[in-house]
Amino acid sequence: MLMPKRTKYRKMMKGRNRGYATRGTQLTYGTIGIKAVEAGRINSRQIEAARIAMTRRVQRQAKIWICVFPDKPLTKKPLETRMGKGKGAVEEWVMNIKPGRIIFEMAGPSEALAR
Repeated sequence: MLMPKRTKYRKMMKGRNRGYATRGTQLTYGTIGIKAVEAGRINSRQIEAARIAMTRRVQRQAKIWICVFPDKPLTKKPLETRMGKGKGAVEEWVMNIKPGRIIFEMAGPSEALAR
């Protein structure tokens, strides 16, 4: 699972995911890419599941690059816990994705195989 080796702070504020992506909108490594259409969050499990699915599909006919890294901790309090007593423990690591952001890149496969 993807997660940072160390961070300055364990927990982070939620923030807002507004606007369009300004960085990571052009292909850098490959010739074919997967671009985000809507804003949202992508966690390390989703990135890993997509990587495994793409690897099985292309079977060494293409090189795959992951262009995002989940560096934001998402916290959650235990079930049936009363309010208060501070912020919950880190549950998973996510990355906020804005529309236009390239998530994966591929080089090598034919367009039919990439679809």
